Amino acid sequence: MMGPARPRKGETVTGTSWHPKSGGKGGNQAVSSARTGIATSMIGAVADDEFGRFLIENLDRKNVDHTFVRRDASHSTGMSVAIFDAEGDYGAVIVSGSNLTLGDGDVAAARDLLDRTTLLVLQSEIPDAANVAAARAVKRAGGRILINAAPARPLSVDLQCLVDIIVVNAIEAEMLTGLPVVETLDGALQAAKTLANVFPEVVVTAGGAGAAFVNREGDEILIEAVKVDTRSTHGAGDEFIGVLAAEIASGKTMADALQKANMAAAKLVSTPEKDRV
Repeated sequence: MMGPARPRKGETVTGTSWHPKSGGKGGNQAVSSARTGIATSMIGAVADDEFGRFLIENLDRKNVDHTFVRRDASHSTGMSVAIFDAEGDYGAVIVSGSNLTLGDGDVAAARDLLDRTTLLVLQSEIPDAANVAAARAVKRAGGRILINAAPARPLSVDLQCLVDIIVVNAIEAEMLTGLPVVETLDGALQAAKTLANVFPEVVVTAGGAGAAFVNREGDEILIEAVKVDTRSTHGAGDEFIGVLAAEIASGKTMADALQKANMAAAKLVSTPEKDRV
């Protein structure tokens, strides 16, 4: 939904347009990954309703294997409402719906897939226990775990111990560290250094400033954002994650993967919503 500004508490604003689109952080990231040409599969749950069918059809068109996206009759399909302002920034509310039904059964059903997974990408839109179960299966088979800790929420100790790479924005980094994080490259770097005390590899994105990487060995990478005419920031983080994951899974260095993800996110934010494929 597009409007001149996001409404304040108690305020109603007149919007200019709205349209439905496929989403969910996992779905967006899977599509972005598959677009690079790497084989991409998704484990998830949707309801047997119009929204669920819409999401499955989108995965089909975008070459994402959805064999293990389960149809759940007990909940509605997860969805969100995003409100954009005239500058292209947005706020959103998500309703998790069928995502909350994911658990051990879904992991067991996808065991063969997980056993051959090079890199598992997780988010915080599903129950922590489901993330832990899937991560354990992939780690046992020798794969790696990348988590985009969004929406912002605490991660269990069990999950923290399984994560190889964590990617967060400034808001999520602030929640995880308990320290204020300035949305600058230096602010992202300092947050990444703090998080590297817990996670082996850390990427902190800083919106229009760029992104910072730190690992436990002390390596640091700073990537400045590509300057573009911003049309909409919606989905930029998911585009960054999807491409980053695909490049890492393909064996690229972290520096190369970050550069590719950075360019992909810049291209996305400079593309009007109606022109995105």
